[in-house]
Amino acid sequence: MSAFVIAVPAKGRLQENAETYFARSGLKLAKPRGAREYRGAVVGVPEIEVAFLSASEIAQQLAAGSVHFGITGEDLIRESIPDADAKVVLVHPLGFGFATVVVAVPQAWIDVRSMADLDDVATAFRLEHDRRMRVATKYVNLTRGFFARHGIVDYRIVESAGATEGAPAAGTAELIVDITSTGTTLTANALKIVEDGIILRSQANLVASKTARWGEEERGIARLVLDRIAAFDRASAFKEIRTRFPGCNETLLAEAREKFGVETPFGGPTSSGMLTLHCPPDKVHGLATFLRAHGAASVVVAALDYVFACDNPLIDTLEAAL
Repeated sequence: MSAFVIAVPAKGRLQENAETYFARSGLKLAKPRGAREYRGAVVGVPEIEVAFLSASEIAQQLAAGSVHFGITGEDLIRESIPDADAKVVLVHPLGFGFATVVVAVPQAWIDVRSMADLDDVATAFRLEHDRRMRVATKYVNLTRGFFARHGIVDYRIVESAGATEGAPAAGTAELIVDITSTGTTLTANALKIVEDGIILRSQANLVASKTARWGEEERGIARLVLDRIAAFDRASAFKEIRTRFPGCNETLLAEAREKFGVETPFGGPTSSGMLTLHCPPDKVHGLATFLRAHGAASVVVAALDYVFACDNPLIDTLEAAL
C-alpha cells in the first residue's frame, strides 16, 4: 500500500474534470492495470496511489481517514459527514462541479416567498390536514439543519430515491430540497426556489482528511501535490509581459500596479531597461497601451504554465488544520 492515497471520482464529468485538473497541474493520473481498474497512480510520483471511487464513497473514506486527499462536492461533505469540519478540511475549490442546494416549492404557492412564509404554511397545513408537510430530499441532514435554523418544525422528510423534483407533481411530497445548477429542471416541474432558501452553494473541492495518517512522509507528499496545484493556479491568474522600458521608474510601476494589478516577479527594470511583469489576463491590452504611451518600444505577451513561489496558501491551510 502506498504511503499516500488520493481519491478521485470513478466516472462521469467529475472524473473527467478531476483528471484534467490534475494533469494541468503536472499530476497526470494513470491506470497501469487497465481502464476498468479502480486503483491508479500519478505518473512520476510512485509514492501516491489513486483510488477511483464514487463521490459519496470519497466523502466516507475521507471521514474514516482511509485516504489523505479526495475530490468531491462540498454538498456531499456537509451532508454525509457529521461535524465535517472536525474530520476534514476543504483545501481548495476547483472551479467545476457547481451545484446549489435549495428549498423549492410549487409555483402555485404565490404567498410563499421566504422561509418565514414557509413556516406559516407548514403550521397551517398541519392544522388543516392533521399531518405534517412532506419534504422530499436526498439531503436529509442539510435539510434538518437548515429548517432548524429557520425555526421550522412542522414537516417530515420523505427520502427521495429517484427524481426529487417530480415528487410534488406525483403527490408524494409538498415541497423539495434538491440541487440545481440552472433552475431549468425546477421550472419545468412548476417549482420555484424560496428567496432565502439557498442552503449551500457547492462545487468540487480538494478535501484533506484530518483523521488520516499524517507523518512527515505524508506531509512531504502533500506539499509536493499542493505546490504543483498552486503553481498552476498562479499561472492561470496572469499573463507574462516582457518589454524594454529604459524610462521606467518606481512611480510608473506604482501606477501600473494600481491600474492594472500587475506584479513584478523579478523586481524593476534591469540596467538595459528589460522589464518582466505579471498581469491579469483581462488587463493585458490596457497595460500594453499604457507601457507604449510611456516609452516602451514593444510589448510581448506570453502564457504561463506554472508560477512557483515560496509562499503557498494551500499548504498553510492544510498545516493549520492538522
